[in-house]
This record gives sequence, structure tokens and C-alpha cells, in this order.
Amino acid sequence: MPTVVHVVDDEPSVRKAISRLLRAAGYDVAIYESAEQLLDRLPEKDESGCILLDILMPGVNGLAMQERLERIGSALPVVFMTGSVEPIQGRAEGFLKKPVSKDELLDAIERAIRPAG
Repeated sequence: MPTVVHVVDDEPSVRKAISRLLRAAGYDVAIYESAEQLLDRLPEKDESGCILLDILMPGVNGLAMQERLERIGSALPVVFMTGSVEPIQGRAEGFLKKPVSKDELLDAIERAIRPAG
């Protein structure tokens, strides 16, 4: 089963740039413009990969989305992205500050999907 990075961001230019970069790095990418859209098409429980999740979005924000994922038993690690200058509290594999560099993004994704051990 391929490793899929699920990119959730309300900004079309961000989704496009990140998905292009991740595909060039060899990942399968699924993109969503909202947390609700991801919930509607939730990945299989045994799928490998991670969720790259914007924190500040209209509707369900990234932190609320993470709580919902935990409640329904999603095992996919979450990497947060934010353009906020405020400190963020939450459990995640990583926090990326927008704009994020290619190397920072790829390093965070690799850390998130690397098996623990």
C-alpha cells in the first residue's frame, strides 16, 4: 500500500505548491480544502502516511480536527502547518511555520511516517 500524505489547507496556492513538491519527492498525495472534506473521505485505518494539517481554517480548525481524528481512532500522525505567530498547543509529530521550506517540509513528513522503534 502506498504512503499517502493527506494535505488539508484552505488556500489553493498552498495545496498546489505542497502537493507538487510531495509528488516530486515520490509521495502519493490527497488534497482537501477543509477539515470537513477530510472527514468525509477518511483514510483507511491501515493506510500508511500522515496528515499535513493547516491549523487556521474556516469551519473546523486543525486542532479541533485532530481531536476528532483521535476520537474516531485514526492512527495517522499529524503534522501541523500555520501562518500564525501565536504559540500553538497540541499533540503532533511536528509544527511547520508558513512559509515552509522544502527541506523542513520533507524532514517533517519523513519523521511523521517513520515507524517508531
